[in-house]
Amino acid sequence: MEALIPVINKLQDVFNTVGADIIQLPQIAVVGTQSSGKSSVLESLVGRDLLPRGTGIVTRRPLILQLVHVDPEHRRKTSQENGVENEEWGKFLHTKNKVYTDFDEIRQEIEMETERISGTNKGISDEPIHLKIFSSHVVNLTLVDLPGITKVPVGDQPKDIEIQIRDLILKYISNPNCIILAVTAANTDMATSEALKVAREVDPDGRRTLAVVTKLDLMDAGTDAMDVLMGRVIPVKLGLIGVVNRSQLDINTKKTVADAIRDEHNFLQKRYPSLANRNGTKYLAKTLNRLLMHHIRDCLPELKTRINVLAAQYQSLLSSYGEPVEDQSATLLQLITKFAAEYCNTIEGTAKYIETAELCGGARICYIFHETFGRTLESVDPLGGLTTIDVLTAIRNATGPRPALFVPEVSFELLVKRQIKRLEEPSLRCVELVHEEMQRIIQHCSNYSTQELLRFPKLHEAIVEVVTSLLRKRLPITNDMVHNLVAIELAYINTKHPDFADACGLMNNNIEEQRRNRMRELPSTAPREKVHQRRQPTLLYLFLNVPSLGGARSDDGLLMVCNLTVPQGAGGEPEASTGTWRGMLKKGEEGPAEEKAKAQGSLPASPQKGHAVNLLDVPVPVARKLSAREQRDCEVIERLIKSYFLIVRKNIQDSVPKAVMHFLVNHVKDNLQSELVGQLYKSGLLDDLLKESEDMAQRRKEAADMLKALQKASHVIAEIREIHLW
Repeated sequence: MEALIPVINKLQDVFNTVGADIIQLPQIAVVGTQSSGKSSVLESLVGRDLLPRGTGIVTRRPLILQLVHVDPEHRRKTSQENGVENEEWGKFLHTKNKVYTDFDEIRQEIEMETERISGTNKGISDEPIHLKIFSSHVVNLTLVDLPGITKVPVGDQPKDIEIQIRDLILKYISNPNCIILAVTAANTDMATSEALKVAREVDPDGRRTLAVVTKLDLMDAGTDAMDVLMGRVIPVKLGLIGVVNRSQLDINTKKTVADAIRDEHNFLQKRYPSLANRNGTKYLAKTLNRLLMHHIRDCLPELKTRINVLAAQYQSLLSSYGEPVEDQSATLLQLITKFAAEYCNTIEGTAKYIETAELCGGARICYIFHETFGRTLESVDPLGGLTTIDVLTAIRNATGPRPALFVPEVSFELLVKRQIKRLEEPSLRCVELVHEEMQRIIQHCSNYSTQELLRFPKLHEAIVEVVTSLLRKRLPITNDMVHNLVAIELAYINTKHPDFADACGLMNNNIEEQRRNRMRELPSTAPREKVHQRRQPTLLYLFLNVPSLGGARSDDGLLMVCNLTVPQGAGGEPEASTGTWRGMLKKGEEGPAEEKAKAQGSLPASPQKGHAVNLLDVPVPVARKLSAREQRDCEVIERLIKSYFLIVRKNIQDSVPKAVMHFLVNHVKDNLQSELVGQLYKSGLLDDLLKESEDMAQRRKEAADMLKALQKASHVIAEIREIHLW
């Protein structure tokens, strides 16, 4: 068991060499208010005067004090190893191998080192001072002397000195491997002990808190600390131990610690005879030694696991930093090849590092094609931005000055091209999104896949520039191809497309069905024969170049819609009626006088002689109810536009992703490595590209030192297993 504390001291030495506190080693932290006797307790444990003294705050930096017991039979060997002949000596970490045999020099060095970091304005610092004391009169302990708790700033201390000290104390005692030595003066009320209060914040169960009651000889006359030492006032699991410190007069008169311990023993025998054997400095040292050994024994398994985990982490970190470059050409070619492979693997979905937070690489491109782009095209209304008036105006403009009996082909082509043109913008946006994703893949490969590039920032910048330039070069080519895909659809309106012919046939069937429904809605009181004799409509829809509909060709255009109502007389001959053009003419000649007068009244007044008429005045179109024929013509055009638009949209939705993959994605994949080699693999660029960052060599050295320290620590703990101390 006694060998456990030296093992911890060895571990402390190992980690002190690299200046790291990543391992929380078992130790004892001394906590108390100012002038509560913390320094006196520590000096009593050491047996020598070595700590600074004075009024106010004296301890302004943590002092990690390692007491190393030197056996008398091994003292000569240890002294020779350290180059001294004294029985007691000390060594500071910051002075390397310098040995101090004069404890007054040790005190002066503590004061100078404190002022060097903390200054002379009574400020504090959390950077510790490491001191190791070798003596045959001490027990193996590791103690941490912390600044005393204060409430009010004194002199030129900062206003938040109380918070600074509190945070510093909590930093050390929050370590679960730390034993808390709470120091409280006997001439104060234990219920107001700041040390116990702070200790309970991090150790509410009191499993690692030991209370020390100082200044037993300074209590008021007629009072004693019997109830406190018996644990009747505030119980502490690890116990309460009372000690008697040297007074300021004793210090001024150079009273030795040995004499003070002897006087302390006499005082306890006189005032607390029943408790004398469980109090005093010697009992405190033995208790601390025993508690620390048991605490170390409990902490060692977890400590060994922690060291092994950290060793593996630093080994991986050191591997990522790589070895110093020897063959520049081979290293550059290897890095370029690895980056190109990782870039292609990220697109293919076979990369070593798979992103789990969001879609990346090829998965993101697939999402753009089938979700973003697909849904955007599906949301485009085939008749969006096209009103019935627009359709009717296009029909009338396409007929020219002659009234048309048929719907002209030009109006259909004009309107359907206008709608197809709307597919170009989302197609170009699809190209842009894929281009942005391929730019993001560069950063993904740099961060996760090829950490070696972090060693060479200029090479990383050059690779990013080459890949970005390649993508930038392919972007206009891909955009032109997408432009051409839309232009191809606009160049030739294929009305013989099988899907379009099927849609027209279905539409014709729907119209015939609607005509039959209207015939059924005629009044049932009229005789069927009479109805047929009076009005026999013949509805003809002729679609040019649609063989399935049996349309006849006309010289006026693609689409002929003619609504001929041919009434027949009793003999089967056509009669003059309003349904035919002859009937319309006859109606105009023989109409009632009232209608003629009304028609004349609606015409503009004849211009009088001498007044000019502006024939360029175009009547402004106003909203009106469409006639049956106009409504029917517009409906036919809209249905045909929608049918053909859906065909083109399906083609665009299929051809644009293929074009993007061929002209952008696959081209970059196939030519990336050759482009990188051609641009970067040049003898004149090797030195510049493979120049490491300024701090890379330093970080490699720190990682190597830490790994070496962790390996030493692992060997030290392994020694315990060999000597069966587990």
